[in-house]
Amino acid sequence: METMQAEQTSKRTIPLWAQVLIWGGLLGLLAVLAWGLVRAQQGTVQPGDTIPDFTLPLFSGYEYNGQSEVHLSELRGKVVVINFWASWCKPCEQEAAELESAWRHYRESGDVVFLGADYVDTEPEARQYLRRFDITYPNGPDKGTKISQLFRIKGVPETYFIDRQGVLRYVQIGPFRSEDEIRAIIDPLLAP
Repeated sequence: METMQAEQTSKRTIPLWAQVLIWGGLLGLLAVLAWGLVRAQQGTVQPGDTIPDFTLPLFSGYEYNGQSEVHLSELRGKVVVINFWASWCKPCEQEAAELESAWRHYRESGDVVFLGADYVDTEPEARQYLRRFDITYPNGPDKGTKISQLFRIKGVPETYFIDRQGVLRYVQIGPFRSEDEIRAIIDPLLAP
């Protein structure tokens, strides 16, 4: 009998505020999980979506017009090509030369900007990759994967083509096979 009374007393000793706190924490955790599942089901951003502004910090030596970071909003009026890559990504190596060649083709006009967003990597390995493939267009780390989360990428390489008004027009999942393939996407975006 005393054991039953002790058990009943211990069940009643959790204060109401603690119970509310525990249940509130559990509900909060469920809400975060639900939000994550919804985002995962959305897939990547889609052509026709307006891309919100973001800031990409740039590696020293890979600046854009002497700036150590680039804001997407400052590139309005230009076609923007954003390539997500990593030094550990073998398919990224397959397209590195094609991306650089396309960049060099458009660089002088100033109408097209290529941006490389290094995904889940370390700076020494990233810099080695950039040197090995003689990459010259602006590149920087996707710190905290903020930009890749904005685009909801699934892996690397992935490349996004944004028109002069900031609207996504094309998404390439996986590597490009040729410079012509890249130019065939950019050229129509340059037409008046």
